[in-house]
Amino acid sequence: MASILDTVNQRTQLVGQNRLELLMFRLGGRQLYGINVFKVREVLQCPPLTTMPHQKGSLRGIAQVRGQTISVIDLSTAIGGAPVADLETSFVIITEYNRTVQGFLVSGVDRIVNLNWENVLPPPASAEGGYLTAVTELEDGLVQILDVEKILHEISPRATEISPEVAANLSPEAIHTPMIMVADDSAVARKQIVRALEPLGLKIVLASDGLDALRQLQELSLDCRSITSKMGLIISDIEMPEMDGYTLTAEIRSNPKLAGMKVILHTSLSGVFNQAMVNKVGADQFIAKFNPDELATAVNHYLSVPVEA
Repeated sequence: MASILDTVNQRTQLVGQNRLELLMFRLGGRQLYGINVFKVREVLQCPPLTTMPHQKGSLRGIAQVRGQTISVIDLSTAIGGAPVADLETSFVIITEYNRTVQGFLVSGVDRIVNLNWENVLPPPASAEGGYLTAVTELEDGLVQILDVEKILHEISPRATEISPEVAANLSPEAIHTPMIMVADDSAVARKQIVRALEPLGLKIVLASDGLDALRQLQELSLDCRSITSKMGLIISDIEMPEMDGYTLTAEIRSNPKLAGMKVILHTSLSGVFNQAMVNKVGADQFIAKFNPDELATAVNHYLSVPVEA
């Protein structure tokens, strides 16, 4: 138990410092890609894969890993590249995204690097509509960070509408602040959230990362004592270029004009460290992506409670 707590303490030291750890890998060429270490369960030499009937697209098969059946996705073909060629020399990165576990087939694993989110930038405009959410420069070249949520959505689309049962219990007329903000670097994730919250009749302001969100909030708060007179809640991803969701939350809580906002951290990250991190920065709730019923219910709850303007 002591060692687990020590590990949690070490990880939470990064909270509010805008830092992340990236596992870097390759997909058959020289280009480096990165994935947040928090999303990685383990990395292993590619195990035997079983081909499924009518298998198509980027799914390469299923594997048995520690008693669990896991789908293995060829990450190269998922973004329009050539298939990973030699399975015997390839690796599978076992990840947990959006409450599901999957393996990503890659040709090689490089190393883990510790970075500041300030050095992780949005992708160039030429990459708009592609599969990147961010890029960062290291001594051996440009590292591309993939929009895994978009990749998974294309492989297995998720429902974004709330259920009729939940919709019947929502009370949009009770909402005191009919404007909220959604901060997420994935265009797919932003669209999913907007679709889930449509029944609440909210005006939704979008931000592409934490820094963009903070600048918009600061501008909105210039002519008021508290931003809650205009906007009562923000739904923020955690992993975002330039400023992550933890740092954004800490900035909100340290600003008297912004501090009254409710903050929901809504992320594909999962694991034993999240609650400690959420508590440390002062977020109101952590919700793992993507459950439209849970998200809409939480937003309805927070916005139906009167706040001091």
